[in-house]
Amino acid sequence: MNVIHVLPQRLASQIAAGEVIDRPASVVRELIDNAIDAGTDRVSVEIGKGGRTSIRVADRGVGMSREDLALCVERHATSKIRSAEDLSAIRTLGFRGEALPSIASVSRFSITSRPHHEIAAFRLEMEGGGRCTIIEAGAPPGTTVEVRDLFFNLPARRKFLRADRTEGRYVVDTVTQMAMPFPEIAFELEEDGRELLSLPASDKPVIRFSALVGRDVAEAMADLKSEWGGFRVRVFTAPGEFSRKRPDRLLIYVNRRYIRDRLIHRAVMDAYGQRLMRGQYPQALVFVEMDPEEVDVNVHPTKQEVRFRNAQAVFRAVFETVQRSFGAPLTAAFAGAPPPRMDAAPPPVEQSLRFRAAEPERTYGPMASDPSDPPPWRFIPEEEPEAPGGEARPLSVIGQLGRSYILCEAAEGLLMVDQHAAHERVVYEALKEQVRDGRLATQAHLFPLEIELGAREARTALEQREQLLRVGIELDHFGGNTFLVRAVPAVLKDRDWRKLLADLLALAEEGRTLRGEDLLDRMLITMACHGAIRAGDRLVREEMERLLEQLKGLDVPDHCPHGRPVFRQIRYTELERMFKRTV
Repeated sequence: MNVIHVLPQRLASQIAAGEVIDRPASVVRELIDNAIDAGTDRVSVEIGKGGRTSIRVADRGVGMSREDLALCVERHATSKIRSAEDLSAIRTLGFRGEALPSIASVSRFSITSRPHHEIAAFRLEMEGGGRCTIIEAGAPPGTTVEVRDLFFNLPARRKFLRADRTEGRYVVDTVTQMAMPFPEIAFELEEDGRELLSLPASDKPVIRFSALVGRDVAEAMADLKSEWGGFRVRVFTAPGEFSRKRPDRLLIYVNRRYIRDRLIHRAVMDAYGQRLMRGQYPQALVFVEMDPEEVDVNVHPTKQEVRFRNAQAVFRAVFETVQRSFGAPLTAAFAGAPPPRMDAAPPPVEQSLRFRAAEPERTYGPMASDPSDPPPWRFIPEEEPEAPGGEARPLSVIGQLGRSYILCEAAEGLLMVDQHAAHERVVYEALKEQVRDGRLATQAHLFPLEIELGAREARTALEQREQLLRVGIELDHFGGNTFLVRAVPAVLKDRDWRKLLADLLALAEEGRTLRGEDLLDRMLITMACHGAIRAGDRLVREEMERLLEQLKGLDVPDHCPHGRPVFRQIRYTELERMFKRTV
């Protein structure tokens, strides 16, 4: 008796379907791919109970004839490619010819289609991949696919579906992800008769992005384009303060195809760097356009994994474009632009009532101080001469709030600087530069500091002595668990070295799997945190001005090495609304 036998065609189709269709969202993704490839200007999606009971996707594309309708449910039947050479230049979202037969084999399936030049439509019906029937029907131009009782013939697969609400959320994510690179196409999504998404066609990406990330985030996004030797990169990056605990809003597209790619994901994360706190992910969209011959999309049945011919060039292009998108966030605040003159020009007629001032308009300038009544903070002089040539007035320190925040008058309003975060960034950059150049200044102790460690810490100290020496800490083993700290970085000479060394050793213990440079960087961050001005430290005016001057010259002045924001700005327009000076 033969042990090996050929599986029935229907069973083979159901097994193969598992590579393409794993949940309702997979069905929606494949059907939207086909709708976009058909040249539609509108996609309508309706689901029932998260897609478990019903899925309906309608488009206004080119439609199919009766003969094409019969072929479209045959495995590997496709209009997208004709030869092996076509695989190296795929310009459509779909091309395998597997989606429709896979869906039909695991559901009660129907598809109605009508070409624009035909009077009548035709409807194909199948159940579980069995025999199909085709009948004439009435329908508008385009194609409508209906999927009912997904996995009704595969109970084992059906029981692994999540709750209706969870599956519905996956469908929402899928439709939103696919709508991002196609703002010219309108998308609609309904669940059980309730509208979930309504995305009108638009030529402005920010309108489409608002549906995904919200209006505030979309409007805060920087938009930057670049060209890199044959391919183009466009990124939309939100500031670090809009970061999330999940990477679900870091979306990557190659030739308008949504993909999951570790290389580009890493490029974005590296470019954000210390603008993000550890464990946080940015809200960003990356669009890469390249010759189809430079990217292989025929890697996985879901078509969401790709391979690049020149992966390093793609990484560098995305990394540098994202990094450049941040620009110089403190340039306007520190160098300043002239403060807004409220009387510079009358507002347009349609805006005059909406933004009318509640009291006489004025030009904002430096605040005045009254020597007879000393305020709780220092004020800048009443008048400052305008820089020659109409240049902007520099940032002016007002004073210190709560011994934690430096208040400054900027060109556009009030700037509040977290003194600890700002100084932490300054110390970190100084330490990093000195270590990189091999000129880290150290301060030797006249009498070495004796430190007693636990057994585990002592072992780590012995293993990491060379790494500690790189960051300016000279540690000698004095016997047992006792160590002598003979020298420390000069910038940190007056700190609590027992606590700092304990933190560094704990970090080294946790970071055994890190590369040497990554561990070194985390150690420098920890040292900068310990060496920085603390919240609660009183600063004199000269110290505050010097700190701001040091901060201004850094590459990343807007976030501390841990990713916390360094400053926040309240513009004059916000203050006007806050105090009801405008109505």
